[in-house]
Amino acid sequence: MIPDDSRFESDPDELLPSDPPLPDGWSVTGVDPASDADVDRLVELLRGHEVAGRGWAGASREGVLVEISDLGTRTRENAVVRDPEGVVQAWAGVHDRAAGRMLLLHVVARDLDHVVAAGCARVLLTWAEAQARAVGAARGLPVQQIDTGAFTDDPRQHAWLSAAGFERVRTWWQMNRPVAEAEAGLVPDPERWEKDGVVFRAVGREGSGMPDEADLRKVHHVLEGAFTDHFNSREETFAEFVHRLRQDPGHRWDHWWLAEIVDGGEPEPAGALVATESESDDGPNGSYVDYLGVLANARGRGVAKGLLHTVIADAALRGRNRVGLEVDADSPTGADGLYTSMGWTSSYLTQSWHKDVPVDDATDDAADPA
Repeated sequence: MIPDDSRFESDPDELLPSDPPLPDGWSVTGVDPASDADVDRLVELLRGHEVAGRGWAGASREGVLVEISDLGTRTRENAVVRDPEGVVQAWAGVHDRAAGRMLLLHVVARDLDHVVAAGCARVLLTWAEAQARAVGAARGLPVQQIDTGAFTDDPRQHAWLSAAGFERVRTWWQMNRPVAEAEAGLVPDPERWEKDGVVFRAVGREGSGMPDEADLRKVHHVLEGAFTDHFNSREETFAEFVHRLRQDPGHRWDHWWLAEIVDGGEPEPAGALVATESESDDGPNGSYVDYLGVLANARGRGVAKGLLHTVIADAALRGRNRVGLEVDADSPTGADGLYTSMGWTSSYLTQSWHKDVPVDDATDDAADPA
């Protein structure tokens, strides 16, 4: 269920010590989504973070607004560190993603003196830990996990997270596959096709153009069931799931597919794929697979491969030049083998770092990452 009010504390002063390790004149405040200067600066910081970590930038203004605007206020909170001129030099955002799992976005300007940068990191990680206690308490949990990411080639971020008590728990391959125009014929029709007793189809649409809720619930049911035994899987309600995905700037209702087994009479949901449109600064846009799941009792019937062929063909029909996805490099399932056999290659790696925060421990300060 999406809360009517945020579970977070909106005033940074309520969460931080009175003497944060910042230079004179520096302060911690909220973000003003109506300020072009704030929004532009956050985009600049995030793009600089991406360039340093993987060699190229992809952050957009639309993506930043999802994090800070009214769209996300019930499930997100943000804090920034400002220099004496009021310019944002560091930013942290937390997202109440699902019960027991809070996501953390954390970026610090790349041109800061290393001592000042470390002070900014310590302040924002302390703030994030306090937010974890707040959201965990609101959910009635004894422990709240903070889940944050880092590029594999970002030792500065690794050092700060490690010093603050986070542990690296997973590595992820970020993969891309080129799409050729001729691949529009990989499947008869991405809207609906059938093979070996399995129907692959786009979710139904109502007269208004909105998706059929029953189909959306089938997608949610399949993905919840498919990921039950996956790393860090946390139960997400249908309302949380749909609300979160709709906030993505690349969200498109016509990028949701179901696979159903029909050889037994009544169609039975077996797999689902949810994709988004990924924009490009130069050249055609691409498609990105946010979710691909197959229920255990349907594995071995070509469901995953059929759904992937569907999204590739759909991308080709739309004039796109690639399909991206993320793969758990530490997974024992060998899913990467399917992707590489179908033409995906790894372009860069990311990591998951976690910290479990006792909700009732109000005195547990983050370690100094300097």
